[in-house]
Amino acid sequence: MVTRLDAPKHDLSSLRIDDAQRNHGNLGKRLAVLIGGLILLAGLAAAIVAFRGRTPEVEVAVAQKPPVGGREALLNASGYVTPRRRATIAAKITGLVTGVFFDEGTHVREGQLLAKLDDSDARRALDSARGDRDSTEATVHDYEVQLRNARITLRRTEQLQQAGIDTQEQLDNARTAVDSLQAKIDLVKTQVTGAEARIREAQQAVDNCTIVAPFDGIVVSKDAQIGEMVSPISAGGGFTRTGIATIVDMNSNEIEVDVNEAYIARVASGQAVTAVLDAYPDWQIPSQVRTVIPSADRQKATVKVRISFLKLDPRILPDMGVKVTFLGEEKHKEHSSAAGPAGVLVPESAVRKDNGQKIVFLVKDNHAERRAVTLGSDRGGEAEIIAGLAPGDTVIVKAPPDLRDGQSIEIRK
Repeated sequence: MVTRLDAPKHDLSSLRIDDAQRNHGNLGKRLAVLIGGLILLAGLAAAIVAFRGRTPEVEVAVAQKPPVGGREALLNASGYVTPRRRATIAAKITGLVTGVFFDEGTHVREGQLLAKLDDSDARRALDSARGDRDSTEATVHDYEVQLRNARITLRRTEQLQQAGIDTQEQLDNARTAVDSLQAKIDLVKTQVTGAEARIREAQQAVDNCTIVAPFDGIVVSKDAQIGEMVSPISAGGGFTRTGIATIVDMNSNEIEVDVNEAYIARVASGQAVTAVLDAYPDWQIPSQVRTVIPSADRQKATVKVRISFLKLDPRILPDMGVKVTFLGEEKHKEHSSAAGPAGVLVPESAVRKDNGQKIVFLVKDNHAERRAVTLGSDRGGEAEIIAGLAPGDTVIVKAPPDLRDGQSIEIRK
């Protein structure tokens, strides 16, 4: 092994960091961390200031005066207008739409033609069934002619046999011919009955290609067009329609509301109700409870109540939002006229607790104003304020929990 004398020597001491350089690097790191922390604190402070300075958005409602008329409002609820008679009209068979004779808003009568499907195949089947029936009836006529001739031959044979000219065998053959033809006639008549049944079946198939209105009403949805395939069941990967039209009987409109089961004892069949449509807030519609559905919804803890309008109006449309007030028994006139309704009604969410006191926040010049109130009776969904508010006051129903008196607010549209 040969060792080179001029090979470089590895000196690890050359890699050592001088103490002055090491102290200078640590100082830079400390300064960077300090500056980063100051920037983070400044950002947090700016965010807190911006958050505190942000104007909160609130939802408001107007304090309403209780209904006048000698009846006390026992309960308030909201729901929708729903028709008792509403049907989606569909074809009984799968077919191609060849005619549509209605549009949305069309008034239709029971039995009125709405649409037609392609009935060419069904009519061919009907013509074939009628041809079979006619052919079978012709066979019956042929056998009846042969039977008449056979009976003539039988009478002649009987006379000749009695005269000793024909034998008993010839007489038996004549009788057999008559009985055979009668049996054939009975068989073919049965076939005629079967052919008539097939005709009725084919005629029903033709009738199934016409869709008619099942009752008087208004078309609210047009679900098929000419050239589309329709079927009573979903088929074709979503390319096949399952309905032709949706018809509503406007004379069957009523109100459906969900009442909290804690207040359902205040509701009874025949009870007077005042209904107000969301579309017409100044129109009070006299109504009454038609029925209380004898079943509760365990998920929502509610009971469904159906309410009938005492007088229907063209402005009442299906699926409109409506608020209802269940009224108590009518009071005596002298008491109702002297006392009158007390206080105002506001949503329950407007009432807050502050150190054991009931308060609400009013809207005054885009600022929140704290107001102490006195509550009256519980009306389910709405709170009766007998002191502290006046009809027409605008109260805040939804706002941040840290809302303060005098704080600027912005009303949510």
